[in-house]
Amino acid sequence: MNNFSIAIHGGAGTLVEGMMTSELEAQYKSALKLALDAGYTILESGGNSLDAVEKAVIVLENSHLFNAGKGSVFTANETHEMDAAIMDGKTLNAGAVSLISGIKNPVSLAKDVMQKSEHVFLAGEGAMQFAKMNDYTIEDDAYFYDEFRHNQWLEIKDTDSFQLDHAKKKDSKFGTVGAVACDKNGNIAAATSTGGMTNKKFGRVGDSPMIGAGNYANNKTCAISCTGSGEFFIRGVVAYDVACLMEHKEMSVESASNEVINKRILEIGGDGGLIAVDAKGNIAMPFNTEGMYRASKSSNGKEEVSIYK
Repeated sequence: MNNFSIAIHGGAGTLVEGMMTSELEAQYKSALKLALDAGYTILESGGNSLDAVEKAVIVLENSHLFNAGKGSVFTANETHEMDAAIMDGKTLNAGAVSLISGIKNPVSLAKDVMQKSEHVFLAGEGAMQFAKMNDYTIEDDAYFYDEFRHNQWLEIKDTDSFQLDHAKKKDSKFGTVGAVACDKNGNIAAATSTGGMTNKKFGRVGDSPMIGAGNYANNKTCAISCTGSGEFFIRGVVAYDVACLMEHKEMSVESASNEVINKRILEIGGDGGLIAVDAKGNIAMPFNTEGMYRASKSSNGKEEVSIYK
């Protein structure tokens, strides 16, 4: 039987240790553990990697602590615009949504795009029509309201500033969430979900819903979910770059991930991290920032829930 494993993240960036109270740190670790265990339970009972990553991301989307689903940041118009993607490494099927609002679990909508439409990527009004056709409940704004998030927005509203959750000038970090998994059959999958940038304008879309940039899975190489400065991750085609190094340079998932995060993305001015798993269940979780909310669990007995380096 194949070694099976799962890794999740809740964003990378400036996680100032002094600003993080022990109580808050415990809340984060507890939320990460909850998501990790939800995904791992599916793998342990023989379930597939696709269902495992969806379930883990749903748990993170349902927490106000992370910038996805319930905890999504505010746009310049004081609304929420969410993005998500999911990919199956066995078939290379993928689904993604962008610029959606009122959807409690964007990752599930992305999965429905993959399984119930002829398309990969739906955005905006069309994605919302698709959601309604598939009987999604549209939550009201109150569900997504979080005082901390609103205060983040109030600090910079009516300016041309926008903030990534891990921008250097910030003390409070949140971010994209994601999961990668390898099941007992050696099939891998990746899922990523985000609320984007605080005060974002013009329908800005980051790397999270872009297949090959922020999310990618291929049984031949690896499954990847990224978190970081989206514009740079798009330019660097980061998720696919890791897979490419594995395929063409025969690098391990660990060395390919490190090459991209600690060298290539830095060379073009980007920062962040990623989680990766290969079809043997090996996990890599590199980041070039002060921290990354992350957790992993493997059938070989290894388990980790961490924030700082």
